[in-house]
Amino acid sequence: MKSTQDRPSKLSTNAKLSAVSVLCASLLACQSSEPNAEHEQTIKAQQSLFDFESGTVPAQIQTKNAKVSLIDNQGITNGKQALQVKFDSKAHEYASIDFVPAQGTWDWSKHKSFSIAFDISNQGQYSTQLFLNVYDKKGQVYTRSVSVPVGDAKTYYSKMAGHDLVSPDNEHGENVELNLSSGLRSNPATWESDQVQFIWMWGTKNLDTSGIKRISLSVQNNLHDKEVTIDNIRLMPHPKMNPDYLKNIVDKFGQPTRLEYEEKIHSLKELQAVKEKELARLNDGEKIEDRSKFSGWKAGPKLEATGYFRTEKVGDKWSLVDPEGYLYFTTGIDNVRMSNATTFTGYDFDQNAINQRTADELTPEDSQGLNPPPKQAIPTRHLASETRADMFEWLPDYSDPLSSNYGYRRGAHSGPLEHGEVFSFYMANLERKYGETTPYSYLEDWSKVTVDRMLSWGFTSFGNWIDPMYYDNERIPYFANGWIIGDFKTVSSGNDFWGGLPDVFDPKFEERAEATIKQVAKEVNNSPWCVGVFIDNEKSWGRPESKTSELGIVIHTLTSDGAQSPTKNMFTEKMKAKYGDIARLNQAWNTQIASWDAFQKGGFDSTLNEKNQAQVQDYQKLLFEYASEYFRIVDAKLEKYMPNHMYMGVRFADWGMPMPVVQAAKEYVDVVSFNLYKEGLTKNKWAFLEDLDMPTVIGEFHMGTTASGFFHPGLVHASSQEDRARMYKDYMHSIIDNDYFIGAHWFQYLDSPITGRAYDGENYNVGFVSVTDIPYNAMVKAARELHTELYERRFSDLKGKTSLDTE
Repeated sequence: MKSTQDRPSKLSTNAKLSAVSVLCASLLACQSSEPNAEHEQTIKAQQSLFDFESGTVPAQIQTKNAKVSLIDNQGITNGKQALQVKFDSKAHEYASIDFVPAQGTWDWSKHKSFSIAFDISNQGQYSTQLFLNVYDKKGQVYTRSVSVPVGDAKTYYSKMAGHDLVSPDNEHGENVELNLSSGLRSNPATWESDQVQFIWMWGTKNLDTSGIKRISLSVQNNLHDKEVTIDNIRLMPHPKMNPDYLKNIVDKFGQPTRLEYEEKIHSLKELQAVKEKELARLNDGEKIEDRSKFSGWKAGPKLEATGYFRTEKVGDKWSLVDPEGYLYFTTGIDNVRMSNATTFTGYDFDQNAINQRTADELTPEDSQGLNPPPKQAIPTRHLASETRADMFEWLPDYSDPLSSNYGYRRGAHSGPLEHGEVFSFYMANLERKYGETTPYSYLEDWSKVTVDRMLSWGFTSFGNWIDPMYYDNERIPYFANGWIIGDFKTVSSGNDFWGGLPDVFDPKFEERAEATIKQVAKEVNNSPWCVGVFIDNEKSWGRPESKTSELGIVIHTLTSDGAQSPTKNMFTEKMKAKYGDIARLNQAWNTQIASWDAFQKGGFDSTLNEKNQAQVQDYQKLLFEYASEYFRIVDAKLEKYMPNHMYMGVRFADWGMPMPVVQAAKEYVDVVSFNLYKEGLTKNKWAFLEDLDMPTVIGEFHMGTTASGFFHPGLVHASSQEDRARMYKDYMHSIIDNDYFIGAHWFQYLDSPITGRAYDGENYNVGFVSVTDIPYNAMVKAARELHTELYERRFSDLKGKTSLDTE
């Protein structure tokens, strides 16, 4: 496959017209024999959806926060005109252009293997991540996305009906590609071409193509205005499928086989040479000059030193203060550990030979280490997925020294297998780089070099989810973390992405919280290098689409029997105390619940009438009470076992941060934390921080690209490594320039495996280092530039002051 850089920069009109002719013939060939004239005309209309040659913008185009016009001087790939779209991104978090049928819906059910295709160019200043939503008559929708680089037109396509493939894992020829049965979040292209495939994000994998209601292209949460030119929107038949599109996609180093890129390694000799060159450049982790012992701002004013990290509001800005009293802003990298570095190989073992999980474990499966299979299991090794096994050019025999990098996963969130053997190419490459004198001794070299990198690149801390081996490094601060897991009862928000939520009124939850935090305290050992502690992550508190989705925990829990649900029992007590008589509650909620006993029993219709303010407010209050108990319990245990360390919160996903829950967190946490996978902070969405007035941190963000051979860039898309580095700096500037944020952490240190991490198939290019532990040069350069000016940019008004008492 050619690299992106080698692709033609512009589609010729003649070539495009020729392709359209082939398209017409191919689409007709897909239909039943002897079509009548009316049917042929229908097929022709479906083939070309919009060509923009009428002289006016088609009436079927709808816009939101965007302006459209026909142009005749650039971006044209078919005919004489194209559609220019200018998205107003800076003023609006969402801007879109929608294409709808002239009447009713489009019926594309006759086409068995086809995509929607667009010719798109970008004459703006910035790469543009376009989200494609396609809606069918059943209310189903899928979302795909692509980064359109600045430059001339290319064809971008999104599959509507995928290729069929009969294989040992798929005896009936089901829709392999769209069903993602490979276990990858996004697959390689199923044919070789210069066209660009929209990346799978989420939604319904197979829509009802007999009734397509709307096609939408949007930009979301952008820091800059964006513009694209669109031409020749059409249905595109698929070429013959390459049956080997998933075979041999990973080389012996764990790298993509089908693309060359700057950091790619080709031999052990080259790997060693790159290592030696980097070690010389790192110079044992030489810090940026203005840093204190704990990476605070040594050149700035000095505040009270308490011996531990804390927060303080300095003028209008929230800030961290390091143990010596220097102003401190946390920038770091998450997931510096081996837990998510493994990928399923396609092999498994007899389950009777595997040590199974127990209820008293404190660490989720995906956050555990390599977990090698027991020796007694090896003779039972067998092929579980030929599709998976064929992805690798090489895997070591168990007699190979590198076989020590095999592990086992007893469970997965999603993917090709429920459990099975895994392998870490990243660990194997560390062994190749540093050698091994005792089992896994190369991890000592890796940990030393990693800290050197963090300091040399200018980071002021590690982020969340670092290996506890770093807890006593005494060179760079870090954040500890824990998870509250166990056999306590649960509740549901109705959309539990990572699993159900704890029933926090179940006494077992408090017991498990204590066990977790007691263990974290033991690992941290009261170290002043620990900035604070994150507990749990991205819980499904409720989604922002509507009040109904936001208050799902209440809606679903109300239907439970209070005798079996402690949280429901609390809900009953709160409403009974407020209303006294069930008739008063029925009047307020417009319900017909027979009695408080019936209320407690559950089973009644708890649907929220979003126009009923009394009901909405009660549901919000109940959600607040539920969340308050969660944060109260965690805070109390941290105060008991770790009184000198800050509670950094639960890292709300930006898709799961209902305000009642955020307000509940405010009462107990020292810092409110969010994970924000967008281009950066946008004004409207984050205006609530002024009222919240709390020190706030970003726990996760990233940008990725397919330019280095990955099949999925990540959640935020860049067009190249250089573009990724530019976007990283833009994101960080939006954080640094906000008065309420005290830092942000990049997710993650190393790329996901090309074939997807074992837990959920994420195969993202989101690392600062590759699978061969080679830093991405553009990212390192951007980090150094950003951090060199970090403190002066954040505290420019305090430059030159030695004390905040200036009067």
